[in-house]
Amino acid sequence: MNLNQIQNVYFIGIGGIGMSALARYFKFIGKQVSGYDKTPSMLTNELIESGIDIHFEDNINLIPTDYYVENTLVIYTPAVPKTHSEWNYFTERNYEVKKRAEVLGIITKDTFCFAVAGTHGKTTTSSILGHILFESGADVTAFIGGIVENYNSNLIGSGKTVTVVEADEFDRSFLHLHPNIACVTSMDADHLDIYGTSDAIQASFREFAAKVEDKNHLFITKELPLDGVQCAINEDAVYKAYNVRIEDGAYVFDVQTPSGIMKDLRFGLPGKHNLMNGLMAIAMAKTFGTPTDSIAKAIASFNGIRRRFSYQIKSEKLVYIDDYAHHPTEINAVHQAVRELYPGKKVLAIFQPHLFSRTRDFVDGFAESLSQFDEVFLMDIYPARELPMEGVTSEWLLGKMTNTNKKIVAKEDLLGEIKASDAPIIVTIGAGDLGEMVPSIKKVLNENI
Repeated sequence: MNLNQIQNVYFIGIGGIGMSALARYFKFIGKQVSGYDKTPSMLTNELIESGIDIHFEDNINLIPTDYYVENTLVIYTPAVPKTHSEWNYFTERNYEVKKRAEVLGIITKDTFCFAVAGTHGKTTTSSILGHILFESGADVTAFIGGIVENYNSNLIGSGKTVTVVEADEFDRSFLHLHPNIACVTSMDADHLDIYGTSDAIQASFREFAAKVEDKNHLFITKELPLDGVQCAINEDAVYKAYNVRIEDGAYVFDVQTPSGIMKDLRFGLPGKHNLMNGLMAIAMAKTFGTPTDSIAKAIASFNGIRRRFSYQIKSEKLVYIDDYAHHPTEINAVHQAVRELYPGKKVLAIFQPHLFSRTRDFVDGFAESLSQFDEVFLMDIYPARELPMEGVTSEWLLGKMTNTNKKIVAKEDLLGEIKASDAPIIVTIGAGDLGEMVPSIKKVLNENI
């Protein structure tokens, strides 16, 4: 498919974080962009403000009349059901209809492509890498699965020859990519509704890793069963972060590389998991040939990603952090970072489980990770693309938690319950629509200060 011949790009599910980055990209290069999404959100509002037409009703009469077969590309998210009337309209008329991952594969095929894979850490690692490359003057475009604070966008740069993409394992999407340099941050079990078993997930990651022909260009953590360049914190590895300390609320550390030592790098994202993500990005940028001083400057100026340990309030009396964590491993990482930064202080965690299948598959892990916090408000499960499953409820999860300071809180009661809490550290966690409530939560908490 030749993208140069395409005049119009239509998105089914345009409000998704990955889809919206592609929408911004096509708008930027001069295509006519429009689309459908199920519900309005902050992301769809931002896209509409940029001049993209979006509607929220599955209605073929709302498809622009000048979007013809020969000049239109249709991009859809795998979450769209096969009963969707707009999807059926396009497929029945032989439009060019492709998944987001397929389109990313087409865009990046003729570029020098960095691909960031892993069940956790993709967005942070790819954001840091995109920022380093952009700040160093590389001709880069980075497609990010989150809103990067430095750019207030999930698209970094407008380069033609270098791309950075998140290699998403969902639906085996990352197998559409053509990486020149890649990393795998983790291979934990997830998306078992798609894969069935953790062995199947690992097999898919091995297939992705095999796409990188030069194993000196594949970066991995030490525990992964892959052939690549190892990265580690305070352990022997080809790329090793060590002498790690906290100064003025930020990490300062050194990095051992094959070509020498990078001294006193400063990095503002909290948590050992983020330090590892930063190290992966440093290793890839260094291998690409980015100068050490450019890497050091960019790492220090990286401000983080919306909904990734994102500070909403940071005062002496009250701290409010919002995070996208939706897997037990990610919740553990949030807990580790909070305890490191605020030892001895009471922490309230507000968690909205994401997907019935994920809650079912990891219920014991969720119970264990959430029980570490001092107080827990548990919301109803956010269904996303799924129908309810018998017996899979937040009440079931609550019953498995060992922490006794816990309760179910309905969405409509959440603001009042938060207002009544005496916890000086509050964390909202989850990948559902809890993120849409962050401005309201922030407002209520500011009234309490």
